[in-house]
Amino acid sequence: MQLTLHTDYALRVLIYLAQKQDGLTTITEVTDFYKISRNHLVKVVHHLSLENFIHTTRGKHGGMRLARRPELISIGAVVRRMEPNFDIVECFDTRNAPCAVTPVCALKEVLYQAGNEFLAVLDKYTVADAVHQNEFTTQVFSVDQLLNSRKSADK
Repeated sequence: MQLTLHTDYALRVLIYLAQKQDGLTTITEVTDFYKISRNHLVKVVHHLSLENFIHTTRGKHGGMRLARRPELISIGAVVRRMEPNFDIVECFDTRNAPCAVTPVCALKEVLYQAGNEFLAVLDKYTVADAVHQNEFTTQVFSVDQLLNSRKSADK
């Protein structure tokens, strides 16, 4: 099973915001930090906002922040809401014509159970669990550190 890039970016945004709980964060700050597409991230942030994982404020002094504490945001809930489907195999999508072996196939049930167990494991963890808090964490997520490393690289 592979999560979509949309879900990957959503988790990255939430992890970043969990580290920056002292105000608003801009999309530009996140795209610069992760070096990812701004256009794609705008869509992800919009989706996170619609799902009430984050609050956004538009305008010159706008930005985004977590809608609740990171300990209260389940990784499983994020994945469920961000992923368009969990059609691990073609026969999971009811719009497809039934497979010739559907009446005797036990694989579909095994894969369905595996998907449920995958999500059950993710349900045990929160955004807060996704980053181990220590001295190095602060350095990694420091905007000043990012800017300084860029200036050094430019020289």
